[in-house]
Amino acid sequence: MTRRIDRRTLLRASAGLGLAVATGPLDVLGFFGGLGRADAATAAAQRAPGNGGYGPIKPAGPVLDLPDGFHYIRFGDEGSPMDGGAPTPPSHDGMAAFSGGPGIIRLVRNHEVVDKGQAFARPAYDPVASGGTTTMVFDSRAGRLLHSFPSLAGTYRNCAGGKTPWGSWLTCEEGTAGPRLGFERLHGYVFEVPAVADSPADPFPLRAMGRFVHEAVAVDPTSGIVYLTEDRPTAGFYRFIPNKPGALRLGGKLQMLAVDGHPAYDTRDGQPGGVTLSVGWVDIEDPDPPDAGWNPLSVFHQGLSLGGAIFGRLEGCCFDNGRVLINSTAGGDAGCGQVWEYQPQPDGPGRLRLIFESPAPEFLRMPDNVTVSPRGGVLVCEDHDGTDRLIGLDPEGRVFEFARNRLSHGEFAGVTYGPAVGHWLFVNIQNPGMTLAITGPWERGSL
Repeated sequence: MTRRIDRRTLLRASAGLGLAVATGPLDVLGFFGGLGRADAATAAAQRAPGNGGYGPIKPAGPVLDLPDGFHYIRFGDEGSPMDGGAPTPPSHDGMAAFSGGPGIIRLVRNHEVVDKGQAFARPAYDPVASGGTTTMVFDSRAGRLLHSFPSLAGTYRNCAGGKTPWGSWLTCEEGTAGPRLGFERLHGYVFEVPAVADSPADPFPLRAMGRFVHEAVAVDPTSGIVYLTEDRPTAGFYRFIPNKPGALRLGGKLQMLAVDGHPAYDTRDGQPGGVTLSVGWVDIEDPDPPDAGWNPLSVFHQGLSLGGAIFGRLEGCCFDNGRVLINSTAGGDAGCGQVWEYQPQPDGPGRLRLIFESPAPEFLRMPDNVTVSPRGGVLVCEDHDGTDRLIGLDPEGRVFEFARNRLSHGEFAGVTYGPAVGHWLFVNIQNPGMTLAITGPWERGSL
């Protein structure tokens, strides 16, 4: 049984066990203040003044509420014809933006399709799996879509993923379906999609990166290490050390994060604001276990048995300024979400730090995909059963609303800035599936 450590115990033990509790502003991404377990009165003081400098949000069209001066362009709707006439798949999710030349942005977008059916392009990894990715070519000068086409087909429940420094998108399957559920191939893998591809990529499963309920990835551009999240109520945080950086097909080692001195440490609640944990990694002996089809937690249990840490539904993650931001969608005492930061240390154990815990739904509820702005702020997608928002965190760690879905209860996903100075912000709404490009006076705040 996992033993949870309360605040008083942790404070008493911090000196002897390598744990620390921050007593002042945190140096997270160079700025975060960190709410942690703040009560409502303290949290109210952490709202960003002037709504992050952007002012209140208001209707900007039938789809979004945005701050004054911002507008959006809608394109890539589900069912709309792609190049060649095939309909765009539904269930838009994770996405990344790549430079396609002067003024051209290439967007690689996931489709989190669960149902068994027919692959929407060939070649297909599994002919009866309807998920995959599409790629869109967007003219940032004219503000319009130029092309759209399939870029990976025959995969299952492509939820999130991550951009690589070598110009590709890693798309992740959020489920370990297989022949037991009527599919022809095993699922639960990561696939790589070149951003420059104009036709469906070779659907090669990266088995060494694990077969589990994948969510997102973040790649360290210096080491080539890939960090991976798992979307389960009991989830692990993983890293993949490739045999050759940038060549993921050549295999490598999968590991799970563990807190030093605290086997099976449970991060899901009871965490003091700003707690910093000394962490290491345990090896996953079999990243592609034969029982994963009926036991999606097979990889997790391998790591847990060696002392791996437990998180509550890890979803979005991104790499910035030498650190990984990680969203725990269901973590925290209020169950509204946590934002963690992992910082690798070249000469010793890494550090895991709680930089934000939502005290109530009005501040942040169920954080999913996350990105960092070129101007230093952080933007988080919400994903819950009500009206979802894009929530900003300013340089002092204070929250504000940037956008609200006024059309549906579909989640926001795939939030990503265009390359260079980030004049365009791209985001998906999953249901009904669509992609939105947002622009406006970014200089008023940190987004």
